[in-house]
Amino acid sequence: MDQLLIAADNALRTLFAKPRAAQPSPAKGLPEGDLSAAQRREAGALMRVNHVGEVCAQALYMGQASVTRDPALRAHLLEAAREETDHLAWTAERIEALGSRPSLLNPLWFAGAFAIGWAAARVSDAASLGFVVETENQVSRHLQGHLKRMPRQDAASLAVIARMQADEERHAAQARASGAAELPAPVRAAMSAAAKVMTTTAHYV
Repeated sequence: MDQLLIAADNALRTLFAKPRAAQPSPAKGLPEGDLSAAQRREAGALMRVNHVGEVCAQALYMGQASVTRDPALRAHLLEAAREETDHLAWTAERIEALGSRPSLLNPLWFAGAFAIGWAAARVSDAASLGFVVETENQVSRHLQGHLKRMPRQDAASLAVIARMQADEERHAAQARASGAAELPAPVRAAMSAAAKVMTTTAHYV
C-alpha cells in the first residue's frame, strides 16, 4: 500500500505540478537560437516528444518499484526516477521557451507506462531490469535521431538532448550490471512498435 501511495503521489506531481530539477539544465547560459517560425514549431514538437518520454520513464520506474520485493532494487529504481525528474524539468523548460506545450495525452502515456512497468516487475526482477535496458537503449537511439533533426541554431535544446542521451545510456548499463535478463526478440519488437506510435502521436498531440 505504501508503494502504491508513493506511485500515486509521483503521478500527480509528474502530470500536474511543475517539475523541479536537482541539477542545473545543460541549456543554462546558452542563448536562444534565431529560429524561424517553422523551426521553432519543429523544435517544440521534438521536445514535446522527449517530455513524453520522461513522463513514461517516471511511470515505468514507479510501476516497477511498487512491485519488487528487493529493497536494493527498489532504491535503485527510485533513484533512477529522481534522475529522470531532472530530464522532465529540462524538457518542460525547453517546451516553454520554444512557445510549445506538453502532450495533451500525458495521463494516458503515464498510465500505459506504469502498467507495463508493473507487469514486467511481476514476472521477475531480472525481467524488470531487462525491460529497463531495452527501454533505455531505444530511448538513446531515439534521442540520437533528435540530435540530427533538431535545428542547429537551437543549441540549448541540443545540449539538453545530448545530456539526456548520456544519462539514459548510463541507466541501461547500470541495469545490465544489476542482473538484467535479455528480453525475447518479439518483446523488443513490440516495444519498438509501441514507442513508434507514442512518439508519432506526441509529435502532434
